[in-house]
Formats: sequence, structure tokens, C-alpha cells
Amino acid sequence: MNSLNWINQSDWRKAFFQPLFLVLLAGMLAGCGAAKNDAKGKGKEGPSGPPRPVQTSKAQMQGLERTIAAVGALAAYEQATLGVKVSGRMQLVSVDIGSVVKKGQLIAQLEKREYEVKLMQAEALLAQARAKLGLPLEGDDDQVDVSKTSLVREAAAVLEEAKKNRERVLKLSKEGVSSESEVSTVEAAYEVALNRQRDALEEARNRQAQLAQRRAEVAIAKQQLEETAIKAPFDGIVQERKASQGEYLSVGSPVATIVRSDILRLRLEVPERRASLVKEGQPVRLTVTGDTNVYLGEIKRLSPMLNDLNRMLMVEADVPNPGRLRPGFFAQADIVVSLNEPALTVPLDALVTFAGVEKVLTIKDGKAVERPVSSGRVGDKWVEILSGLKPGEAVVRDPGNLRTGEPVVVKES
Repeated sequence: MNSLNWINQSDWRKAFFQPLFLVLLAGMLAGCGAAKNDAKGKGKEGPSGPPRPVQTSKAQMQGLERTIAAVGALAAYEQATLGVKVSGRMQLVSVDIGSVVKKGQLIAQLEKREYEVKLMQAEALLAQARAKLGLPLEGDDDQVDVSKTSLVREAAAVLEEAKKNRERVLKLSKEGVSSESEVSTVEAAYEVALNRQRDALEEARNRQAQLAQRRAEVAIAKQQLEETAIKAPFDGIVQERKASQGEYLSVGSPVATIVRSDILRLRLEVPERRASLVKEGQPVRLTVTGDTNVYLGEIKRLSPMLNDLNRMLMVEADVPNPGRLRPGFFAQADIVVSLNEPALTVPLDALVTFAGVEKVLTIKDGKAVERPVSSGRVGDKWVEILSGLKPGEAVVRDPGNLRTGEPVVVKES
């Protein structure tokens, strides 16, 4: 009884689900057929659809700047560490870090009383030396005729007297009046007077030389007195202060470091393969880290040789500083080596870049054709084409998703 009921129930399920299964199968087959027909229809519509309107421009030659990219750093045009040239105790330091100074401005002052006394002593010795030569105690003219000095004139007078006595005795000796002893005496006196006159001339010349020495000592004392004041050698800014008031400094001790920054030196390294293109007078454009402004400079100095380690040429450009640049800034620069070099260019919107591959689209037989290219310099509205295209060939502008084989029609050139 139970078995019979189960069989009847199974037949009932078959009778109910079998028609339903057939209906679903028929619907799936119909859907697949429709999808297939849609796919075929779409495949036919692509190449045979209406041409896509595009705008083209011709690749053309134009004169462009040729530049060499280089990196470097800005440095102060001039930098000096000021030190003391004489020893002494620091009396005053009138500047600090960041102080703007002018050429000749007082930076620091040593105590100068000791050097004032030394100058007074040197001037006193100079006056003494002038007096020995018969010159006024004060004056700048040290010229003197040694033959007219009192020492030499006295010796000359003694010599003249001895000479006359000698001549008189020799005359009397010839007449037989004077004895040989008298002749010997006057001869000896004459020789002594002659030697004294020579000694007087030598002493006068010695005093003249001593006067020149005293004059030099006065000049040295004046110079040392002036050097107690440390002054700025050029217009600039104090980078570092190294001495304080009351500190005793020996000769050569640093006081402050001053840099000139109204003009800066841009030091760049150029690769060996392009070093021959760089010359003095070429313009330079540079940017610094954290600043969007472009600054201009000019190549002024080139190293006479390459660096043996990295085979780079060191060049320097002078860059006027508007006030925003500082020595030590890292800089990226372009050296303009040619102002009008022929180059093949296309509009910037004609270049398509995807996954590192560059291409443009041209038109052949009314259909788009992809052309791989390599680009170079880029401007505001143009890009240089290094390879893959010839002058005069038309390229599609703003191609979007246009692909090879799609029909196109040029609406405007």
C-alpha cells in the first residue's frame, strides 16, 4: 500500500516538473540566440558604421631652443672670514648674524690705547732722527744733502785746514826751512783729517738711512692702529659672528663671516658628452626647491678640465638675486646652448601615452592608423617628435579612444 502510494507520487512529480523544465530550456535557448544575433549585429555595425569626424594638424619643422639639463647649488658670490691683524682685547662688536653691512662699515673694534702709545714713540724717534740731520722735528720731507750736514761740514773744514798746513810745510821744506819731522807731522795730520771727512760722510748717510727706518716705523705704527678696527671689505650680510666683547684675540683670530648675496654663483655639473656645447655667455634658467619661480642667469666661468672621478665639467653662472634666493639652495637648471634649432613638432593634444608607450594617429584610406613615436621637448601647446613621423604628415588631434581601422572623416584642419 505504501509502495504504491510512493510510485503514484513519483509519477505525479514527473508529470508536473517535466513540462516546466522544457519551458525553461526553451527560454534559455531563445536568449542565447538573441545574444548571438546582437553580437553579430554589433560586429557588423563597427566597421560599417558612420565615419567619425576628427580634426587634424600637420607635423611641421620649427626652430626650438636646445637646452642641457643640469643640477647644482647656489653659492655666495663672495665670502670672507674677517680676522684680527693685531692682537688685543675686543672692545666692541657692532654686528650679529643677519646684519646687512656696507663696504667700509665698522664690524668690530679692539682696544687701541696700546697702539696709540706705540705710534707716539715711533713719531718721537722719527723727530730725533730728523734733528740729527739738521731737519725740522716735524715734516714729511726727509730729503737732505749729506754734504751740507754739520757733521760733514765740520770734517770738511778740518780737512781743508790740514791740507793748507801740509802745502805750507812742503813749500818750506823745499826751501830748506822745515825739517823732515815737520813734514811727517803735517802729512799725518792731513791723512787723519781726510779719513775723518770720509767717516763723517758715512755717518751722515747712516743717519739718513736711520731716518728712513724711523719713517717706516711710524707707518707701521699707524697701520697697526688702523687695524684695531675691523671693517667690511664689501657689501654683504653677516653669516656668522665668532667673537664677543671683552674677549682677548691673538693675531688671525676670526671675528665674523660676511657673504655677498646680491649676486649668486650657480655651480653646475655638465656631462662629458655635452661639455663641448657649453660656452661663456649662454643663458641659464633655474628653479630651486620649494619655489615655483624661474630665475635667469648667465654662464660666466668654465673649469679648464673635467672631474677625474665622475667625468663632469664644472661651470659657474652668475644669477642676480631678487632677495628670495639664498646660498646653499639646491637648483635644477637648463643651459640654453641654441636658440633656433630645427625640430619636428606636433600639437600637444595629438600625442597619446599609455603604459609608457607613445603614439599618434594618422589617416590612411579614410581610416585611423596608429603610429608609435618617441617624444622630446615639450612646450605649452606642442611636443617634439624625435622618431616615427615625417614632416607634413597629418595627425589626429585629441583622438580620445580612436583605434586603428576605424573610419574617420576630417572636419577641419
